[in-house]
Amino acid sequence: MRRRDLFAAGAALAVSAPAVAQNSRATTLRMAPQANLSVLDPVFTTATVTGNHGFYVFDTLYGVDAQLRAVPQMAEGHEVSADGLTWRIKLREGLRFHDGEPVRAVDCIASIRRWCAREPFGQLLARVAEEWIAADDRTMVIRLRRPFPLLLDALAKPDAASPFIMPARLAATDPSRAVTEMVGSGPYRFIANEFNSGSRVVYEKFDGYVPRQEAPTWTSGAKVAHFRRIEWHILPDPATAAAALQAGEIDWWERPHPDLQQLLARSRDVRREVTDPTGRMAVLRMNNLQPPFDDVRVRRAVRLSVAQDEYMRASRGDDMRDWSVGRSLWPRHTPYFEDLGAEVMPGDLDRARAALREAGYAGQKVVVINPTDFPDIGPLGQVTADRLKRAGMNVELSESDWGTVVQRRANREPTDRGGWSILHTTGGASAWANPATSFLVRGQGANGWFGWWKSDRAEELAEAWLNAPDEGRQRALASELGRHALDEAAFVPLGQFVIRTAFRRDITGILPGSSPYPWNVRRG
Repeated sequence: MRRRDLFAAGAALAVSAPAVAQNSRATTLRMAPQANLSVLDPVFTTATVTGNHGFYVFDTLYGVDAQLRAVPQMAEGHEVSADGLTWRIKLREGLRFHDGEPVRAVDCIASIRRWCAREPFGQLLARVAEEWIAADDRTMVIRLRRPFPLLLDALAKPDAASPFIMPARLAATDPSRAVTEMVGSGPYRFIANEFNSGSRVVYEKFDGYVPRQEAPTWTSGAKVAHFRRIEWHILPDPATAAAALQAGEIDWWERPHPDLQQLLARSRDVRREVTDPTGRMAVLRMNNLQPPFDDVRVRRAVRLSVAQDEYMRASRGDDMRDWSVGRSLWPRHTPYFEDLGAEVMPGDLDRARAALREAGYAGQKVVVINPTDFPDIGPLGQVTADRLKRAGMNVELSESDWGTVVQRRANREPTDRGGWSILHTTGGASAWANPATSFLVRGQGANGWFGWWKSDRAEELAEAWLNAPDEGRQRALASELGRHALDEAAFVPLGQFVIRTAFRRDITGILPGSSPYPWNVRRG
């Protein structure tokens, strides 16, 4: 029996699915998220599921609209000095944290500074920030050494480690450690005593939240909570999740397995939508700190082995309407996308094998850490392990749950001390669209994303892009940066895809965006 036939057979037996706990249907939304929530701090990790959780609990000073323009969110507005060196941002009235304390400028400053310590865009801002001042409880002042035209874009970053605001006492946590107490000022409160990692996450409406008056769009506007309670039910088995959705035991399945999409399409009680048409990009990352991938020649050999269509078919299925290939670290449908051609990524195992010999690869163990409970990512690691074995590498496929992968990827030790060699992930195209927001092309070394690629040239190009005098120069710099990062195999692109989320027909108000936002969603 083929894999997708097996999935469909299991999912069709809705009556045999384990019952998800039923609460008051009118006031509770039950959702199956993309993966288990193992890390709670959305500034500490770029795990997408944690970022999604962050939008429930926290808010941001600025959000983005449907054109990805920065607009005030927690901020009432701002003033900028004529020389561009002083920014005064005023908070809206009535903002409160879930513990009842008012949101103050000192909370915002502490939160943004901690975010700047971890996030590539924030690190660019931190380099030019001379002083952060709380002029009063509702006014923060940022004084710069030189103009930073994208300051609002940084504060509005909508995906992958957004600059969420938390109380100063929590934002004082060392950036290298995760915050575990979830107190924000967003539309929903995290219910800690009902949290069970691997099973359930619970949120309740925060009655003290004061929505904006503008219509909601992406991460901006009125974030109105229509449900009193939202429950995340962790259902890693796709057939079980599909059966639960068909039976009405859950209301929303964030990322249905591609093999089950046609089954859901035939269900009268289920709707499917693509809420982010720019989609997501899948990538392979190698650990640059440890052999063999501390040698750029070995990394290039891996790049030569990659056949993107094989990865996409394994992860997304055979329907090419939902995926595409592109040999670029700039995603399709973003301004700097440039397919660099088959010579860069031929998917040729013979060429990869020859490149490994030329690099002097000596059979060092390559450990691929890979999730068993994340259908978007798990097949990617399996393809890599198979292709690299065929290319002559000594590969160990180390499979575990996604939470373990997220924790292990922070280990910088050799593989015999719990470290790793290769991992895979996906990210929203909007988050990886330019040198300021995308960690795919940044060479920050020890201060960068897991894998720790270091390139002074990449950082110089990102800085030059930020200060370029016109769009033409920006485009030229972005092209050079994208080519440089792919040449050194900072990351290796595996393809791009869209997600068709699925929900019960009586659920309305799901907004477009790069996350499954909880506001505006209602029943009926």
